[in-house]
Amino acid sequence: MEATVTTANSEDKTWGGGNEPMGASYGKMMMWFFIMSDALTFSGFLAAYGLSRFKFIETWPLADEVFTHFPFLHGVSAPMYYVALMTFILIFSSVTMVLAVDAGHQMKKNKVIVYMFLTIIGGLIFVGSQAWEWKNFIKGEYGAVETKGGSLLQFVDKDGNRVALADFASTLHGERVQHTSNKGTWFLSEGELPSYSLAEVQAGFKAHPELSVRIESIYEATPDNVKDAKINHDLSKFKHKTVLSREESISRLADGHYVVEGANLIRNEYGNKLFADFFFFITGFHGFHVFSGVILNIIVFFNVLIGTYEKRRSYEMVEKVGLYWHFVDLVWVFVFTVFYLV
Repeated sequence: MEATVTTANSEDKTWGGGNEPMGASYGKMMMWFFIMSDALTFSGFLAAYGLSRFKFIETWPLADEVFTHFPFLHGVSAPMYYVALMTFILIFSSVTMVLAVDAGHQMKKNKVIVYMFLTIIGGLIFVGSQAWEWKNFIKGEYGAVETKGGSLLQFVDKDGNRVALADFASTLHGERVQHTSNKGTWFLSEGELPSYSLAEVQAGFKAHPELSVRIESIYEATPDNVKDAKINHDLSKFKHKTVLSREESISRLADGHYVVEGANLIRNEYGNKLFADFFFFITGFHGFHVFSGVILNIIVFFNVLIGTYEKRRSYEMVEKVGLYWHFVDLVWVFVFTVFYLV
């Protein structure tokens, strides 16, 4: 029996690529392996988000009501505008990366420098935009009250428009104590006190008879039930939160337990707590990938500047970081779809 031994110097082609299986270099193959494994990780996260949303579909926050901020337009409702701009910037940075890779194939160093620089700028803008979005999400805009049973109570006027706690909460004189770890239950410290106490919110609500409480439950908008609920919303929004009568509102508010402002891993003024947990984890995980990609691009960018790849007569490293950059762009398309559009 004869044995065939393949060495590095053999002319035989393993998989048609010799020491480069499938015609790809070792580095590119490893990048593809990493991308595939990371894609499975993101798939698991998004699948968990989808299952949780399906389970709590009736109390899930509406994206059009959560992501309404736009820089330098304080008080102006611009639902999804800034998120759409962020998405456009990230996708455009993927285009400039394609141009950088193409310029590398043509050994045009100056063009590679220009397009890599534009890609880095796009990535930095996106990461900064995510940080700004996180800040607004954590800070909140209107505030709400959490009941002893864990339900969330929001406040609306007679037209169904959200009303902030600052617009109606009363000012009561009295000392508010923030529990520290040596005084708190089970030696746990209390988080930062909200701007208003529960008593101030309850007193202010009673003093404003035009206000009502809105609960988390979502109903499908039709001409009949919108009229019955006395909500003058545009029917094109399709979904609406349930608004209680004045009597029901006072009764539910009496069961209040905690004033919620903004969102964190424990409470969420916009709705279901799991929404905030998934938002911080998935968008934060993706943001870490984008930031890592920016760092890699900066390293490669400086190598291009000093002529490292020009001396090697190959810009394959630009192509490898380009594969990673296209991956994080593609992942954001799915994150954008499940969080903001669906």
